[in-house]
Amino acid sequence: MAELTTLARPYAKAAFEYAAANGELDNWSKMLGVAAAVTGEEPVVKLLGSPSLTTAQQQQSFVEVCGDALSEQAQAFIAVLAENKRLVLLPEITALFDGLKAEQQKSVDVEVTSAFELDSATTEKLAKALTSTLNREVSVSTAVDNSLIGGVVVRAGDTVIDDSIRGKLSKLAKAMNS
Repeated sequence: MAELTTLARPYAKAAFEYAAANGELDNWSKMLGVAAAVTGEEPVVKLLGSPSLTTAQQQQSFVEVCGDALSEQAQAFIAVLAENKRLVLLPEITALFDGLKAEQQKSVDVEVTSAFELDSATTEKLAKALTSTLNREVSVSTAVDNSLIGGVVVRAGDTVIDDSIRGKLSKLAKAMNS
């Protein structure tokens, strides 16, 4: 995984710099998302792994599958990836691009998992608290996991805050066993 990130980073950075300079971050994020989704489809996986096709043929076929979702600049980006045999890196490139975009926009997607459905007022209060704590604009999505028993687990990027009863019981069990 670290190797894929290392290979994908310069492409993600180049795409990000181009998109930022042209005010097209959201558009590029969507286009890269489509391209990354396409690379996961079985026929495309076979296409990209086919030794009988030239890189130009792979690139042309890939762009045709994506249809009108890609701008001319994105198609040129795909051509560079195909030429360097890096089309398979598109999911990683997309993730890195979105991370750079979120960093610039000072935003973060937060997933809140709770034992019970949270009402909108509680979600809003939690979003305000996380916005001030993380110093970023927060976009909250919620999920329900009955096994938590109570409390919440908050995931914001690499940060995980486990304030669930299951998590506390797990910590207590570890402390008692050591």
